[in-house]
Formats: sequence, C-alpha cells, structure tokens
Amino acid sequence: MPQTFPVSSSVELAVVERSGFIESRHAGAAIVLAPDGTVIEQLGDVTALVIARSSLKPLQALACLTAGAQLDGERLGLATASHAGTDRHVEVVREILTSAGLGEDDLRCPPAWPSDTPTRDELVRELVGQTRIRMNCSGKHAAMLATCVANEWDTATYLDINHPLQMHIREVIERLTGEKIAATAIDGCGAPVYALTLAGVARAIHRVGTASTSSPFALHRSAGALVEAVRAHPWTIDGPGRPDTIVNERLGVFAKGGAEGFMVMVAPDGTTTALKILDGSSRAAAAVGLRLLERAGALGASDVLDTLARLSLSVFGGGSVVGTIHPAF
Repeated sequence: MPQTFPVSSSVELAVVERSGFIESRHAGAAIVLAPDGTVIEQLGDVTALVIARSSLKPLQALACLTAGAQLDGERLGLATASHAGTDRHVEVVREILTSAGLGEDDLRCPPAWPSDTPTRDELVRELVGQTRIRMNCSGKHAAMLATCVANEWDTATYLDINHPLQMHIREVIERLTGEKIAATAIDGCGAPVYALTLAGVARAIHRVGTASTSSPFALHRSAGALVEAVRAHPWTIDGPGRPDTIVNERLGVFAKGGAEGFMVMVAPDGTTTALKILDGSSRAAAAVGLRLLERAGALGASDVLDTLARLSLSVFGGGSVVGTIHPAF
C-alpha cells in the first residue's frame, strides 16, 4: 500500500519553545522552486508520495473552470477555499449554487460547524446546528456542482471517482504535476483526493501561481484568473485572522493550506514552496513556508517577521506568552 515518507526521510522543520525549552519538534519535507521552476532547495524526501488534501483545491477549482464553470471574483475565490464559514462566505456559496439552479440540499459535503468562532457562537445561540453549507469545503463542492450543470452531468453522484467531473479533475492534476496519480483516497469532505510526490505538487502549484491571464493557452489563462481572484479577495480563501488570508493580504503570497500539515505558497515573483509536516500538525506550516520563501530571497525578512507576529504562534503559560512556535532554521 502506498504511504508517505518515513521519519528517517524527514528533517526538522519547526519547534515549539516553552520558556526557553524545546518542548516539541515538527519534522517533514519541503521543496522550493525558483521563479523559473527550477529546484533551489530540498529538505527531506520530496520524491515520496504525499496527499495534499486541501492544498489540492486550486487544481480542482481550475479543473472546474476548464470544464465550463462560470466562476470569477469572489465566487472563484470560494471555489478554491477552505473557508471559515462566516455569513459572508456562505452568501457567496449560495450564489454559486443559485446560479446553477441548485440549493444547499445538493451539496454532498458533510454538515459541519463554521471554523470562525464568533459565527459558530451565534449559530449556537440561535439553536442552529451543523449544516453542509458551513462546511469549509462547501465552496469547492458548489463549484463542482455548477460544473456538472454546465455539462449536463449527474449532480447526485458528482463525488464518485468515475464521474466525468472527477475524471476531468484527475486529467488536469496529472497534466499540471507532470506525473501519474499513484493512489486515490477520500478527503474529509467526501471528494476524491490523490497521492502525488511533493515535488509534483510543487510543480503544479508553481504553474498555477505563475500563469498569466494573457497566456495563449486557455488552461494558463484560467489559472491566472484563479490566482488573481484570490489575491483580490483574500478573505475568500480562508477567513478573518486566519493564516491563508493573512499571508495573502499582507504579502501578496498565494497560500493554500491543507489538512495534516500541508502547505503550498507562491510568492509574487513566482518563487514557490510546498511542504508536508509528517505528524499532521498544521500549526507551524505557514511559518515554515514563509521562512522558506524568505531564505530564497522572495520575501523580505522584516515583512515575514511582521506577518509571523500576526499568526497564532504564541505559547502560553498562566495566561501569558512564554514561548513560540517557529521554524527550526
């Protein structure tokens, strides 16, 4: 059975420091590509298989675009998102569904609470339970449904691995990564997700992140539009005070985190990084990605430091800050 890289093939990426004592360590693998796509840094085994989880969403959204989904602006940002489930996010997801003549009952993602705490608290006060549209992947699912309507594909079975939509998504992923999918799994939202090499994921995200809307190739024009939509509407990709949104807002970095410690980032100059933290913790992923882009010369040290201060990286003791979560290099 395919599996991700072993501990022996990983390197230390981040540490948790409490009162000057290194309490925990996060190991994993990472790769950095230059603006021209060449490899400039590798940490750990980047040829081993990984599952990119929600970091694969830009490729899934791009596949929806190339299959005829009419998405732009905020709607395109939500199609790429792991959103926080705020009312603003949900309103745009409903717009995608309504434009396709569909409703919330057509979503096949599981019901969930919003990850935005104030929104969740308000729903609890109103005695509203978990719903599918509040699930962080509902934008992706709405885009998939809109793609099915545009092509007259069955909407009830859009998550089946042999559905025309999922077959098209696999084709786009293989084209952009330049490699064959090694294994198929089911993501937390119920959609198929795939095992690829970390290097392959980085290659695909680099191609998306450096694409131009003026390209002679339709796939690249769509990719350019996707990245422009997220950079113009960074609230869509994640949510207020959350890592992907903060990184996009403050640094113009196209960032997409994934469950189980995955992260991909593309700096404004095209420098790209992809990383996987082996223990599955995502708490240090954004910090490690930013430090890798800084080391590559794509981001300024002071800008990165300022952005890190806005992420949830503090370690508390007795209600006071007594340490930090920070990159190990």
